[in-house]
Amino acid sequence: MRGVSGLLSLVVAGCGMLEVGVYPRTTIPAEIAAPANQRLALVAVGNGVQAYRCDPKPDAPGRYEWAYQAPEAWLRDVAGKSLGRHYAGPTWELTDGSKIVGTEQARVAATSKSDIPWLRLAARSTGGAGLLANVTAIQQVNTSGGQAPAAGCTQLDQGRILRIEFTADYNFYVPR
Repeated sequence: MRGVSGLLSLVVAGCGMLEVGVYPRTTIPAEIAAPANQRLALVAVGNGVQAYRCDPKPDAPGRYEWAYQAPEAWLRDVAGKSLGRHYAGPTWELTDGSKIVGTEQARVAATSKSDIPWLRLAARSTGGAGLLANVTAIQQVNTSGGQAPAAGCTQLDQGRILRIEFTADYNFYVPR
């Protein structure tokens, strides 16, 4: 997928974890590497939009910008099976009832200016038992698209919502 090489077989047994199959290995920058006491438990592919609203710039009266609102994405496993969704919070919610909210810890720029950054987030469970219940870290990697236009917006656009398509891979980690 997306031009990365190598394969990583992930079979996570017990604790209700999902078998995620064969997945391309991605080199993760050190700045967003998972903590050493974590292990990869699940990989999900997100496909959707990043929503932006045209708002006045807080530090520049009379000027406007595309202000980030939230992701709106569907999550699938690497075989294409629907897992759930990703939305404001940022929140990842699976069909099994498990749900986590992330807090950004680190970021690196994507390789293209049109791609949203790669992130590492701390996670806390806000849902029931399931695949995400024990997740404590998330990586957003292999991003494509999703950035607001660099040109900005004008007063005529104020309040307009812009949805920019994106894809990203999400690596979910649990304690070892």
